[in-house]
Amino acid sequence: MTPTRIRAGSGRLGAAALAVVALALFGCAEATRLDLGERVPLREPPAKHTAEAAPALREHQRILAAYGGAYHDARLEALISHTVERLVAASEKPDLRYKVTILNSPSVNAFALPNGQLYVTRGLLALANDTSELASVLAHEMGHVIARHAAIREEQLRQAELVSQVASDVFKDPQVGALALAKNKLALATFSRGQELEADGIGVGISSRAGFDPNGAVHFLTSMARNAELRPASGGVDPRMLDFLASHPATPERIKIAQANAKQYTAETATAGEKDKAAYLAVLDGMVYGEDPGDGFVRGRRFLHPRLGFTFTAPETFALENTAQAVLGVKDGGGQALRVDVAKVPAEQSLADYLVSGWIDNVDKESIEQLTVNGFPAATAAAKGDQWAFRLYVVRFGNEVYRFIFAAKHRSAEIDRVFREAVNSFRRLTPTEVQGAKSLHLKTVTMGQESAAEMARRMAIPDRPLERFLILNGRTAADPPKPGDQVKIIVE
Repeated sequence: MTPTRIRAGSGRLGAAALAVVALALFGCAEATRLDLGERVPLREPPAKHTAEAAPALREHQRILAAYGGAYHDARLEALISHTVERLVAASEKPDLRYKVTILNSPSVNAFALPNGQLYVTRGLLALANDTSELASVLAHEMGHVIARHAAIREEQLRQAELVSQVASDVFKDPQVGALALAKNKLALATFSRGQELEADGIGVGISSRAGFDPNGAVHFLTSMARNAELRPASGGVDPRMLDFLASHPATPERIKIAQANAKQYTAETATAGEKDKAAYLAVLDGMVYGEDPGDGFVRGRRFLHPRLGFTFTAPETFALENTAQAVLGVKDGGGQALRVDVAKVPAEQSLADYLVSGWIDNVDKESIEQLTVNGFPAATAAAKGDQWAFRLYVVRFGNEVYRFIFAAKHRSAEIDRVFREAVNSFRRLTPTEVQGAKSLHLKTVTMGQESAAEMARRMAIPDRPLERFLILNGRTAADPPKPGDQVKIIVE
Protein backbone atom coordinates (compact mmCIF):
# COMPACT_ATOMS: atom_id res chain seq x y z
CA MET A 1 0.00 0.00 0.00
CA THR A 2 2.52 2.52 -1.22
CA PRO A 3 1.57 5.63 -3.21
CA THR A 4 2.03 3.51 -6.32
CA ARG A 5 0.16 0.51 -4.97
CA ILE A 6 -2.79 2.17 -3.27
CA ARG A 7 -4.38 3.89 -6.22
CA ALA A 8 -6.13 7.16 -5.81
CA GLY A 9 -6.76 10.67 -6.92
CA SER A 10 -8.71 10.91 -10.12
CA GLY A 11 -10.41 7.52 -9.80
CA ARG A 12 -14.15 8.33 -9.67
CA LEU A 13 -16.60 5.90 -8.09
CA GLY A 14 -19.89 6.85 -9.78
CA ALA A 15 -23.48 5.75 -9.24
CA ALA A 16 -23.28 2.58 -11.29
CA ALA A 17 -19.81 2.03 -9.88
CA LEU A 18 -21.15 1.58 -6.36
CA ALA A 19 -21.87 -2.02 -7.32
CA VAL A 20 -18.34 -2.28 -8.69
CA VAL A 21 -17.00 -0.92 -5.41
CA ALA A 22 -18.86 -3.69 -3.62
CA LEU A 23 -17.25 -6.26 -5.92
CA ALA A 24 -13.82 -4.71 -5.41
CA LEU A 25 -14.37 -4.88 -1.66
CA PHE A 26 -14.68 -8.61 -1.98
CA GLY A 27 -11.28 -9.08 -3.61
CA CYS A 28 -12.02 -9.37 -7.30
CA ALA A 29 -8.78 -7.61 -8.27
CA GLU A 30 -6.63 -9.60 -10.70
CA ALA A 31 -3.54 -9.32 -8.53
CA THR A 32 -5.08 -11.24 -5.64
CA ARG A 33 -6.64 -14.24 -7.38
CA LEU A 34 -5.18 -17.50 -6.13
CA ASP A 35 -4.76 -19.45 -9.32
CA LEU A 36 -2.16 -21.47 -11.12
CA GLY A 37 -2.30 -20.62 -14.79
CA GLU A 38 -4.07 -17.27 -14.62
CA ARG A 39 -3.54 -15.50 -17.91
CA VAL A 40 -2.82 -11.88 -18.62
CA PRO A 41 -4.36 -10.84 -21.99
CA LEU A 42 -1.35 -9.82 -24.06
CA ARG A 43 -0.31 -9.30 -27.64
CA GLU A 44 2.46 -11.44 -29.07
CA PRO A 45 5.19 -9.02 -30.17
CA PRO A 46 8.08 -9.93 -32.45
CA ALA A 47 11.35 -9.76 -30.54
CA LYS A 48 13.71 -8.77 -33.35
CA HIS A 49 13.37 -4.98 -33.29
CA THR A 50 13.25 -2.63 -30.35
CA ALA A 51 10.11 -0.84 -31.57
CA GLU A 52 8.32 -4.13 -32.13
CA ALA A 53 9.37 -5.42 -28.72
CA ALA A 54 7.95 -2.35 -26.98
CA PRO A 55 4.53 -3.92 -26.24
CA ALA A 56 6.19 -6.83 -24.44
CA LEU A 57 8.31 -4.42 -22.44
CA ARG A 58 5.22 -2.41 -21.50
CA GLU A 59 3.43 -5.56 -20.36
CA HIS A 60 6.48 -6.60 -18.35
CA GLN A 61 6.54 -3.22 -16.60
CA ARG A 62 2.79 -3.39 -15.99
CA ILE A 63 3.11 -6.82 -14.43
CA LEU A 64 5.98 -5.68 -12.19
CA ALA A 65 3.91 -2.69 -11.03
CA ALA A 66 0.86 -4.85 -10.32
CA TYR A 67 2.79 -7.53 -8.42
CA GLY A 68 5.13 -5.49 -6.24
CA GLY A 69 8.17 -5.58 -8.54
CA ALA A 70 10.74 -8.34 -8.90
CA TYR A 71 12.04 -10.39 -5.97
CA HIS A 72 15.75 -11.16 -6.20
CA ASP A 73 17.32 -14.17 -4.54
CA ALA A 74 20.41 -15.66 -6.18
CA ARG A 75 19.84 -19.22 -4.89
CA LEU A 76 16.20 -19.31 -5.96
CA GLU A 77 16.98 -17.81 -9.35
CA ALA A 78 19.74 -20.37 -9.93
CA LEU A 79 17.45 -23.28 -9.05
CA ILE A 80 14.70 -21.97 -11.32
CA SER A 81 17.12 -21.38 -14.20
CA HIS A 82 18.52 -24.90 -13.88
CA THR A 83 14.97 -26.33 -13.79
CA VAL A 84 13.98 -24.39 -16.89
CA GLU A 85 17.08 -25.61 -18.77
CA ARG A 86 16.10 -29.22 -18.06
CA LEU A 87 12.50 -28.59 -19.10
CA VAL A 88 13.46 -26.83 -22.33
CA ALA A 89 15.72 -29.70 -23.34
CA ALA A 90 12.83 -32.12 -22.84
CA SER A 91 10.18 -29.97 -24.55
CA GLU A 92 8.67 -30.22 -28.00
CA LYS A 93 10.39 -26.97 -28.96
CA PRO A 94 13.88 -26.93 -27.43
CA ASP A 95 14.77 -23.92 -29.62
CA LEU A 96 12.49 -21.61 -27.60
CA ARG A 97 14.10 -19.46 -24.92
CA TYR A 98 12.54 -18.50 -21.60
CA LYS A 99 13.24 -15.99 -18.87
CA VAL A 100 11.66 -16.33 -15.44
CA THR A 101 10.92 -13.39 -13.14
CA ILE A 102 10.07 -13.95 -9.48
CA LEU A 103 7.38 -11.45 -8.48
CA ASN A 104 7.49 -9.88 -5.03
CA SER A 105 3.91 -10.84 -4.24
CA PRO A 106 2.30 -13.14 -1.65
CA SER A 107 -0.42 -14.20 -4.10
CA VAL A 108 -0.24 -17.72 -5.51
CA ASN A 109 0.10 -17.13 -9.23
CA ALA A 110 2.07 -17.88 -12.39
CA PHE A 111 1.65 -16.78 -16.00
CA ALA A 112 3.52 -16.34 -19.26
CA LEU A 113 3.99 -13.86 -22.08
CA PRO A 114 4.03 -15.20 -25.64
CA ASN A 115 7.70 -14.23 -26.02
CA GLY A 116 8.75 -16.75 -23.35
CA GLN A 117 8.79 -14.43 -20.34
CA LEU A 118 7.51 -16.51 -17.41
CA TYR A 119 6.41 -15.20 -14.02
CA VAL A 120 6.04 -16.91 -10.65
CA THR A 121 5.16 -15.20 -7.39
CA ARG A 122 6.84 -15.60 -4.02
CA GLY A 123 3.52 -16.92 -2.74
CA LEU A 124 3.56 -19.73 -5.27
CA LEU A 125 7.14 -20.68 -4.50
CA ALA A 126 6.34 -20.74 -0.77
CA LEU A 127 3.43 -23.12 -1.33
CA ALA A 128 5.44 -25.63 -3.40
CA ASN A 129 7.40 -28.30 -1.53
CA ASP A 130 9.87 -29.89 -3.94
CA THR A 131 11.49 -29.55 -7.35
CA SER A 132 8.79 -31.62 -9.07
CA GLU A 133 6.09 -29.16 -7.97
CA LEU A 134 8.20 -26.22 -9.17
CA ALA A 135 8.82 -28.00 -12.47
CA SER A 136 5.09 -28.67 -12.91
CA VAL A 137 4.30 -24.95 -12.67
CA LEU A 138 7.08 -23.87 -15.03
CA ALA A 139 6.26 -26.61 -17.54
CA HIS A 140 2.58 -25.63 -17.49
CA GLU A 141 3.46 -22.04 -18.39
CA MET A 142 5.87 -23.24 -21.08
CA GLY A 143 2.94 -25.24 -22.45
CA HIS A 144 0.99 -22.02 -22.99
CA VAL A 145 3.92 -20.53 -24.92
CA ILE A 146 4.45 -23.66 -27.01
CA ALA A 147 0.74 -23.83 -27.92
CA ARG A 148 0.60 -20.05 -28.64
CA HIS A 149 -2.46 -19.69 -26.42
CA ALA A 150 -2.06 -15.96 -25.84
CA ALA A 151 -2.05 -15.22 -29.58
CA ILE A 152 -5.01 -17.53 -30.16
CA ARG A 153 -7.01 -15.89 -27.37
CA GLU A 154 -6.25 -12.44 -28.73
CA GLU A 155 -7.63 -13.44 -32.15
CA GLN A 156 -10.70 -15.03 -30.57
CA LEU A 157 -11.43 -11.83 -28.64
CA ARG A 158 -11.13 -9.72 -31.80
CA GLN A 159 -13.58 -12.03 -33.55
CA ALA A 160 -16.03 -11.81 -30.64
CA GLU A 161 -15.95 -8.02 -30.75
CA LEU A 162 -16.41 -8.06 -34.55
CA VAL A 163 -19.49 -10.29 -34.22
CA SER A 164 -20.90 -7.87 -31.65
CA GLN A 165 -20.34 -4.88 -33.94
CA VAL A 166 -21.91 -6.63 -36.94
CA ALA A 167 -24.95 -7.62 -34.89
CA SER A 168 -25.39 -4.05 -33.68
CA ASP A 169 -25.08 -2.63 -37.21
CA VAL A 170 -27.37 -5.17 -38.86
CA PHE A 171 -30.13 -5.14 -36.29
CA LYS A 172 -29.69 -1.47 -35.32
CA ASP A 173 -29.99 -2.58 -31.71
CA PRO A 174 -27.05 -2.23 -29.29
CA GLN A 175 -28.65 -4.79 -26.96
CA VAL A 176 -28.50 -7.44 -29.67
CA GLY A 177 -24.83 -6.67 -30.17
CA ALA A 178 -24.18 -6.84 -26.45
CA LEU A 179 -25.94 -10.20 -26.24
CA ALA A 180 -23.86 -11.52 -29.14
CA LEU A 181 -20.66 -10.31 -27.45
CA ALA A 182 -21.69 -11.94 -24.17
CA LYS A 183 -22.32 -15.26 -25.91
CA ASN A 184 -19.03 -15.10 -27.76
CA LYS A 185 -17.12 -14.21 -24.59
CA LEU A 186 -18.72 -17.20 -22.89
CA ALA A 187 -17.51 -19.38 -25.78
CA LEU A 188 -14.08 -17.79 -25.42
CA ALA A 189 -14.05 -18.63 -21.70
CA THR A 190 -14.90 -22.26 -22.50
CA PHE A 191 -12.12 -22.31 -25.08
CA SER A 192 -9.74 -20.96 -22.46
CA ARG A 193 -10.64 -23.78 -20.09
CA GLY A 194 -9.53 -26.11 -22.86
CA GLN A 195 -6.28 -24.14 -23.16
CA GLU A 196 -5.55 -24.64 -19.48
CA LEU A 197 -6.10 -28.38 -19.71
CA GLU A 198 -3.96 -28.54 -22.84
CA ALA A 199 -1.15 -26.69 -21.02
CA ASP A 200 -1.54 -29.10 -18.09
CA GLY A 201 -1.08 -32.06 -20.42
CA ILE A 202 1.91 -30.51 -22.19
CA GLY A 203 3.44 -29.57 -18.84
CA VAL A 204 3.17 -33.02 -17.28
CA GLY A 205 4.79 -34.51 -20.38
CA ILE A 206 7.67 -32.02 -20.34
CA SER A 207 8.40 -32.39 -16.61
CA SER A 208 8.22 -36.19 -16.81
CA ARG A 209 10.62 -36.37 -19.77
CA ALA A 210 12.95 -33.98 -17.91
CA GLY A 211 13.16 -36.54 -15.11
CA PHE A 212 10.83 -34.94 -12.57
CA ASP A 213 8.07 -36.79 -10.73
CA PRO A 214 4.94 -36.33 -12.92
CA ASN A 215 2.82 -36.28 -9.76
CA GLY A 216 4.25 -32.84 -8.93
CA ALA A 217 1.29 -31.17 -10.66
CA VAL A 218 -1.18 -33.26 -8.64
CA HIS A 219 0.48 -32.37 -5.35
CA PHE A 220 0.73 -28.66 -6.13
CA LEU A 221 -2.81 -28.30 -7.48
CA THR A 222 -4.07 -30.02 -4.33
CA SER A 223 -2.13 -27.62 -2.09
CA MET A 224 -3.38 -24.68 -4.13
CA ALA A 225 -7.00 -25.76 -3.72
CA ARG A 226 -6.60 -26.17 0.04
CA ASN A 227 -4.81 -22.83 0.32
CA ALA A 228 -7.62 -21.08 -1.56
CA GLU A 229 -10.10 -22.36 1.03
CA LEU A 230 -8.33 -20.29 3.69
CA ARG A 231 -9.36 -17.06 1.95
CA PRO A 232 -12.23 -15.06 3.43
CA ALA A 233 -15.77 -15.71 2.23
CA SER A 234 -16.71 -14.06 -1.05
CA GLY A 235 -19.56 -12.02 0.40
CA GLY A 236 -22.36 -14.00 -1.19
CA VAL A 237 -20.96 -14.26 -4.73
CA ASP A 238 -21.92 -17.70 -6.05
CA PRO A 239 -18.64 -19.64 -6.38
CA ARG A 240 -20.24 -21.97 -8.93
CA MET A 241 -20.76 -19.03 -11.27
CA LEU A 242 -17.17 -17.92 -10.75
CA ASP A 243 -15.94 -21.42 -11.67
CA PHE A 244 -18.25 -21.61 -14.69
CA LEU A 245 -17.18 -18.25 -16.15
CA ALA A 246 -13.52 -18.44 -15.13
CA SER A 247 -10.85 -18.71 -17.81
CA HIS A 248 -9.54 -21.90 -16.22
CA PRO A 249 -11.08 -25.21 -15.16
CA ALA A 250 -12.18 -25.78 -11.58
CA THR A 251 -9.24 -27.12 -9.60
CA PRO A 252 -10.87 -30.51 -8.73
CA GLU A 253 -11.27 -31.15 -12.46
CA ARG A 254 -7.63 -30.31 -13.10
CA ILE A 255 -6.45 -32.54 -10.25
CA LYS A 256 -8.40 -35.50 -11.63
CA ILE A 257 -6.96 -35.02 -15.12
CA ALA A 258 -3.45 -34.38 -13.73
CA GLN A 259 -3.67 -37.69 -11.86
CA ALA A 260 -4.55 -39.50 -15.09
CA ASN A 261 -1.68 -37.77 -16.94
CA ALA A 262 0.78 -38.60 -14.17
CA LYS A 263 -0.31 -42.25 -14.12
CA GLN A 264 0.29 -42.49 -17.86
CA TYR A 265 3.82 -41.07 -17.69
CA THR A 266 4.73 -43.04 -14.57
CA ALA A 267 3.73 -46.22 -16.38
CA GLU A 268 5.82 -45.24 -19.41
CA THR A 269 9.00 -44.46 -17.47
CA ALA A 270 8.54 -47.08 -14.72
CA THR A 271 10.23 -44.61 -12.33
CA ALA A 272 8.82 -42.10 -9.87
CA GLY A 273 11.04 -39.24 -11.00
CA GLU A 274 12.89 -36.58 -9.05
CA LYS A 275 11.38 -34.62 -6.17
CA ASP A 276 14.46 -33.39 -4.26
CA LYS A 277 12.58 -31.80 -1.41
CA ALA A 278 15.76 -31.11 0.55
CA ALA A 279 17.31 -29.01 -2.24
CA TYR A 280 14.11 -27.07 -2.76
CA LEU A 281 13.52 -26.28 0.93
CA ALA A 282 17.15 -25.28 1.33
CA VAL A 283 16.78 -22.43 -1.19
CA LEU A 284 13.41 -21.37 0.30
CA ASP A 285 14.99 -20.95 3.74
CA GLY A 286 14.92 -17.23 4.58
CA MET A 287 12.61 -16.14 1.74
CA VAL A 288 10.20 -13.32 2.58
CA TYR A 289 6.70 -14.62 3.31
CA GLY A 290 3.50 -12.63 2.93
CA GLU A 291 3.49 -8.92 2.18
CA ASP A 292 6.66 -6.93 1.74
CA PRO A 293 6.75 -4.44 4.66
CA GLY A 294 7.71 -1.71 2.22
CA ASP A 295 4.17 -1.93 0.86
CA GLY A 296 2.49 -2.25 4.24
CA PHE A 297 1.37 -5.53 5.74
CA VAL A 298 -1.43 -7.26 7.59
CA ARG A 299 -1.14 -8.75 11.06
CA GLY A 300 -4.46 -10.30 11.97
CA ARG A 301 -7.04 -7.49 11.86
CA ARG A 302 -4.36 -4.82 11.94
CA PHE A 303 -2.74 -3.11 8.95
CA LEU A 304 0.62 -1.35 9.35
CA HIS A 305 2.59 0.75 6.90
CA PRO A 306 5.97 1.52 8.48
CA ARG A 307 7.23 3.65 5.60
CA LEU A 308 4.13 5.84 5.46
CA GLY A 309 3.90 5.72 9.25
CA PHE A 310 0.29 4.74 10.00
CA THR A 311 -1.82 1.83 11.21
CA PHE A 312 -5.47 0.91 11.68
CA THR A 313 -7.44 -2.08 12.95
CA ALA A 314 -10.43 -3.61 11.16
CA PRO A 315 -13.63 -4.57 13.01
CA GLU A 316 -13.77 -7.92 14.77
CA THR A 317 -14.09 -11.04 12.57
CA PHE A 318 -12.88 -9.10 9.50
CA ALA A 319 -10.11 -10.64 7.38
CA LEU A 320 -7.79 -8.09 5.74
CA GLU A 321 -5.85 -8.35 2.50
CA ASN A 322 -3.36 -5.85 1.08
CA THR A 323 -3.80 -5.70 -2.70
CA ALA A 324 -2.24 -3.66 -5.49
CA GLN A 325 -5.13 -1.20 -5.42
CA ALA A 326 -6.22 -0.99 -1.80
CA VAL A 327 -6.51 -2.70 1.56
CA LEU A 328 -9.61 -4.89 1.42
CA GLY A 329 -11.52 -6.50 4.25
CA VAL A 330 -14.42 -8.95 4.43
CA LYS A 331 -16.43 -9.88 7.50
CA ASP A 332 -16.46 -13.57 8.33
CA GLY A 333 -19.71 -14.87 6.89
CA GLY A 334 -20.10 -11.98 4.45
CA GLY A 335 -22.56 -9.11 4.49
CA GLN A 336 -20.01 -6.43 5.41
CA ALA A 337 -16.76 -5.26 3.82
CA LEU A 338 -14.28 -2.42 3.76
CA ARG A 339 -11.85 -0.80 1.38
CA VAL A 340 -9.08 1.64 2.30
CA ASP A 341 -7.21 3.61 -0.36
CA VAL A 342 -5.57 7.00 -0.77
CA ALA A 343 -6.47 10.11 -2.79
CA LYS A 344 -4.79 13.37 -3.71
CA VAL A 345 -7.01 16.18 -2.41
CA PRO A 346 -6.01 19.85 -2.70
CA ALA A 347 -5.09 21.32 0.69
CA GLU A 348 -7.57 24.17 0.16
CA GLN A 349 -10.50 21.77 -0.41
CA SER A 350 -12.38 20.83 2.74
CA LEU A 351 -12.97 17.15 3.37
CA ALA A 352 -16.72 17.76 3.57
CA ASP A 353 -16.61 19.29 0.08
CA TYR A 354 -14.49 16.41 -1.15
CA LEU A 355 -17.14 13.89 -0.08
CA VAL A 356 -19.61 15.48 -2.51
CA SER A 357 -17.09 16.38 -5.23
CA GLY A 358 -18.16 13.57 -7.54
CA TRP A 359 -15.71 10.73 -6.77
CA ILE A 360 -18.69 8.75 -5.50
CA ASP A 361 -22.40 9.27 -6.18
CA ASN A 362 -25.55 9.04 -4.07
CA VAL A 363 -23.94 10.69 -1.05
CA ASP A 364 -26.51 11.81 1.52
CA LYS A 365 -25.54 15.45 2.04
CA GLU A 366 -27.55 15.60 5.28
CA SER A 367 -25.31 12.87 6.73
CA ILE A 368 -22.02 14.76 6.27
CA GLU A 369 -20.16 15.33 9.52
CA GLN A 370 -16.75 16.88 10.10
CA LEU A 371 -14.64 15.36 12.88
CA THR A 372 -11.10 14.53 13.93
CA VAL A 373 -9.47 11.11 14.16
CA ASN A 374 -6.61 11.03 16.67
CA GLY A 375 -5.90 14.68 15.90
CA PHE A 376 -6.21 14.39 12.09
CA PRO A 377 -8.94 16.27 10.18
CA ALA A 378 -11.66 13.93 8.93
CA ALA A 379 -15.19 13.84 7.59
CA THR A 380 -17.85 11.19 7.12
CA ALA A 381 -21.04 10.65 5.13
CA ALA A 382 -23.44 7.91 4.10
CA ALA A 383 -24.18 6.75 0.55
CA LYS A 384 -26.67 4.28 -0.87
CA GLY A 385 -26.39 1.79 -3.71
CA ASP A 386 -28.96 -0.62 -5.08
CA GLN A 387 -27.96 -3.49 -2.82
CA TRP A 388 -25.38 -1.99 -0.48
CA ALA A 389 -25.32 0.81 2.05
CA PHE A 390 -22.03 2.68 2.39
CA ARG A 391 -20.42 4.63 5.22
CA LEU A 392 -17.57 6.82 3.96
CA TYR A 393 -14.73 8.36 5.95
CA VAL A 394 -11.90 10.54 4.66
CA VAL A 395 -8.90 11.34 6.87
CA ARG A 396 -6.17 13.84 6.00
CA PHE A 397 -2.79 12.46 7.03
CA GLY A 398 0.23 14.42 5.88
CA ASN A 399 -0.12 15.23 2.19
CA GLU A 400 -2.58 12.40 1.52
CA VAL A 401 -6.24 11.74 2.21
CA TYR A 402 -7.11 8.19 3.20
CA ARG A 403 -10.53 6.95 2.16
CA PHE A 404 -12.34 4.34 4.27
CA ILE A 405 -15.29 2.85 2.39
CA PHE A 406 -17.44 0.54 4.49
CA ALA A 407 -20.21 -1.51 2.90
CA ALA A 408 -23.06 -3.40 4.52
CA LYS A 409 -26.11 -5.16 3.15
CA HIS A 410 -28.16 -3.43 5.82
CA ARG A 411 -26.95 -0.38 7.76
CA SER A 412 -27.82 0.13 11.40
CA ALA A 413 -26.70 2.31 14.28
CA GLU A 414 -24.67 -0.60 15.66
CA ILE A 415 -22.92 -1.22 12.33
CA ASP A 416 -22.15 2.49 12.03
CA ARG A 417 -20.69 2.39 15.56
CA VAL A 418 -18.43 -0.56 14.63
CA PHE A 419 -17.25 1.21 11.48
CA ARG A 420 -16.59 4.43 13.41
CA GLU A 421 -14.55 2.50 15.95
CA ALA A 422 -12.40 1.04 13.17
CA VAL A 423 -11.71 4.49 11.71
CA ASN A 424 -10.86 5.81 15.18
CA SER A 425 -8.07 3.20 15.30
CA PHE A 426 -6.27 5.04 12.46
CA ARG A 427 -3.17 6.64 14.01
CA ARG A 428 0.49 7.44 13.49
CA LEU A 429 2.96 4.65 14.23
CA THR A 430 5.44 5.34 17.01
CA PRO A 431 9.18 5.24 16.19
CA THR A 432 9.44 2.04 18.22
CA GLU A 433 6.64 0.44 16.18
CA VAL A 434 8.28 1.46 12.93
CA GLN A 435 11.59 -0.08 14.03
CA GLY A 436 9.85 -3.24 15.20
CA ALA A 437 7.82 -3.79 12.03
CA LYS A 438 9.59 -6.78 10.50
CA SER A 439 8.73 -8.97 7.56
CA LEU A 440 7.86 -12.63 7.93
CA HIS A 441 10.21 -15.26 6.52
CA LEU A 442 10.18 -18.96 5.77
CA LYS A 443 12.44 -21.08 7.92
CA THR A 444 13.30 -24.70 7.16
CA VAL A 445 13.52 -26.89 10.26
CA THR A 446 13.61 -30.62 11.00
CA MET A 447 10.73 -32.14 12.93
CA GLY A 448 11.68 -33.56 16.30
CA GLN A 449 9.19 -35.18 18.61
CA GLU A 450 6.89 -32.16 18.41
CA SER A 451 3.39 -32.61 17.07
CA ALA A 452 2.12 -30.63 14.09
CA ALA A 453 0.09 -28.48 16.50
CA GLU A 454 3.20 -27.70 18.54
CA MET A 455 5.13 -26.74 15.41
CA ALA A 456 2.24 -24.55 14.28
CA ARG A 457 2.38 -22.63 17.56
CA ARG A 458 5.94 -21.61 16.68
CA MET A 459 4.68 -19.78 13.60
CA ALA A 460 4.32 -15.98 13.68
CA ILE A 461 0.77 -15.99 12.35
CA PRO A 462 -2.32 -16.02 14.60
CA ASP A 463 -4.88 -16.96 11.94
CA ARG A 464 -5.50 -20.74 11.76
CA PRO A 465 -1.82 -21.63 12.28
CA LEU A 466 -2.26 -25.43 12.28
CA GLU A 467 -4.17 -25.44 8.98
CA ARG A 468 -1.63 -23.10 7.42
CA PHE A 469 1.29 -25.19 8.69
CA LEU A 470 -0.16 -28.37 7.18
CA ILE A 471 -1.06 -26.74 3.84
CA LEU A 472 2.29 -24.96 3.63
CA ASN A 473 3.98 -28.34 3.90
CA GLY A 474 1.59 -30.27 1.65
CA ARG A 475 0.32 -32.44 4.51
CA THR A 476 -3.03 -33.10 6.17
CA ALA A 477 -4.28 -33.71 9.71
CA ALA A 478 -4.55 -37.41 8.83
CA ASP A 479 -1.00 -37.45 7.44
CA PRO A 480 1.06 -34.90 9.42
CA PRO A 481 4.85 -34.52 9.20
CA LYS A 482 6.83 -37.12 11.15
CA PRO A 483 9.99 -36.83 13.26
CA GLY A 484 12.95 -36.28 10.95
CA ASP A 485 10.90 -34.61 8.20
CA GLN A 486 12.00 -31.22 6.96
CA VAL A 487 9.21 -28.63 7.16
CA LYS A 488 8.64 -24.92 6.54
CA ILE A 489 7.50 -22.60 9.31
CA ILE A 490 6.79 -18.87 9.23
CA VAL A 491 8.87 -16.69 11.56
CA GLU A 492 9.63 -12.99 12.05
